[in-house]
Amino acid sequence: MTTTTALQPVQLLSPGANLQAYVHSVNSIPLLTVEQERELGERLYYEQDLDAARQLVMAHLRFVVHIARSYSGYGLAQADLIQEGNVGLMKAVKRFNPEKGVRLVSFAVHWIKAEIHEFVLRNWRIVKVATTKAQRKLFFNLRSKKKGFNWLTQDEASAVADSLGVEVRDVHEMESRLTGHDMTFDPLDADDDDATFAPAQYLEDHSHDPALRYEAEHTAESESASLYQALGQLDERSRDIVQQRWLNDEKATLHELAAQYDVSAERIRQIEQAAMKKLKGSILA
Repeated sequence: MTTTTALQPVQLLSPGANLQAYVHSVNSIPLLTVEQERELGERLYYEQDLDAARQLVMAHLRFVVHIARSYSGYGLAQADLIQEGNVGLMKAVKRFNPEKGVRLVSFAVHWIKAEIHEFVLRNWRIVKVATTKAQRKLFFNLRSKKKGFNWLTQDEASAVADSLGVEVRDVHEMESRLTGHDMTFDPLDADDDDATFAPAQYLEDHSHDPALRYEAEHTAESESASLYQALGQLDERSRDIVQQRWLNDEKATLHELAAQYDVSAERIRQIEQAAMKKLKGSILA
């Protein structure tokens, strides 16, 4: 049997130019019967027939439009959502196995939604709101479960967490991300009253300021030199005790030093205290 489905030009895969004309055109493409879909699926699956793939894609474009409309609440262009859904449809057609006994539209829903989800997450906020699988599930479900603009109560947050299998703290965290808004890093107008609240005004990074880095390095070198000069004024035993107690990577205990010098641990502590007091006086002098 030869499939003779009347199809529209391939440029319909780009809905951006005239969305209404695109929707009208894809809705006019006849649906495939079970037999036609199976024949085209077999031609693609066994013979890699690209024309069969094209016919399968074209006949299912109307379903992408239907699915994309359910994501209109994210403030993104409908044409972009449809285009991303079309990408998912193409991926589904490429992986479609007619021997499984499942209609293409049922198989393709997952792929269409997956591409639209990725597009929404990439573009809904400049800063990523969801990166893990659990966060993505929470992102899309929380928007549908929230009623109005009020914050969730503790009971409502617990109910959402239970239904989605996540922690309550994850619900509150995602809610705060959803209710946040983007802002420009630099103030748009120096005379704007809100200019002082732009991140550029309070997120200045001083860590790479050459003057500050030089000052910090010079201070560290000066302090290190003062310390070793002060250590040179201690007697050999006191210097060794301070070295082992404070300066070595592996610090010695009072009892270990007591055994080494054959004195009590209390005596080691007294020597240490006297040495530290003398060091402090030499450094601050």
